[in-house]
Amino acid sequence: MAYTTIDKPSDYFNTKLWSGNGSTQSITGVGFAPDWVWIKNRDRTDNHVLYDSIRTATKRLNSNTTDAEATKTNGLTSFDSDGFSVGSASENNHNATNLVAWNWLAGGSASSNSNGSITSSVSANTTAGFSIVSYTGTGSSTTVGHGLGVAPSMLIFKNRDSTDSWNIQHDGLTSYDYYVRFNSTGAQNNDIDVGPTAPTSSVVTVGSHDQQNGNGNDMILYAFAEKKGYSKFGSYTGNGNADGTFVYTGFKPAWFMQKRTDAANGWHIFDTKRDTFNACERYMTANANSSEPSGTDYVDILSNGLKMRRNGNDINGSGATYIYMAFAENPFVTSTGIPTTAR
Repeated sequence: MAYTTIDKPSDYFNTKLWSGNGSTQSITGVGFAPDWVWIKNRDRTDNHVLYDSIRTATKRLNSNTTDAEATKTNGLTSFDSDGFSVGSASENNHNATNLVAWNWLAGGSASSNSNGSITSSVSANTTAGFSIVSYTGTGSSTTVGHGLGVAPSMLIFKNRDSTDSWNIQHDGLTSYDYYVRFNSTGAQNNDIDVGPTAPTSSVVTVGSHDQQNGNGNDMILYAFAEKKGYSKFGSYTGNGNADGTFVYTGFKPAWFMQKRTDAANGWHIFDTKRDTFNACERYMTANANSSEPSGTDYVDILSNGLKMRRNGNDINGSGATYIYMAFAENPFVTSTGIPTTAR
């Protein structure tokens, strides 16, 4: 199979920082009209708030809770051509506080997809390997089309109607009947009622569990496939040393999220906008509403991957296993042969 390197990753993923004003704001400079926006107030113990263009603006989910989808009219109020607009809600725009938004481009307006036994509505970006999938659950094992044309490496499910956990499947877990949760520090767990079959180039298999397929419930799925020079979804083993494990991605990461899978530990999110030089020490925790800590070296962002710089169990415990997802700032070498530089 031929692979095409994405030379300008910021056309598909970008991090945006701003200062809240407690009123309304248009946040520009993203570089595209985002389809998935993940916002966190860096200074306050506010929830993570996640919005997407299929569910439409004002419909929020929280990565750190089991809450069902809720309407927030003063949260994210619109998806715009170069970013998005926010209202006065604390977690989106609290006055005189620092906020971050991570933005992904899917495929804009959704299309009907009948590849699976359930007809889904899909906004798919096959170039960037990202799709947003909406469907109504049946309560019994079935398949759902994802629109990517290649098998995804990471699946993120949430039941929009039910107070229930997130469900995340990943190539780096033991198999596809294992899962982890955004709203939990728990290690990977096994459940036959979670779709045990690896995704194909056209469909994902969902089990009977409410987290994936609640009967009559509105479901949302974020599906990701690896793309050369742009995204990577893998696993690594820690060495328990400040001269830590190196993780090859094939690009200079702009954003990196990881979680320990063999024991309880949280999700840590790093990016190169909040930490502009090595080592990265500012992280957000997807499973908690905590504000942004700093002061401890965690990871170096390199031209071709990541180097762990902490011996803690949260990121680099000796013999511990971790999964990660990463998106690029620059490919290691562009399609025209231009190498990226370290920072």
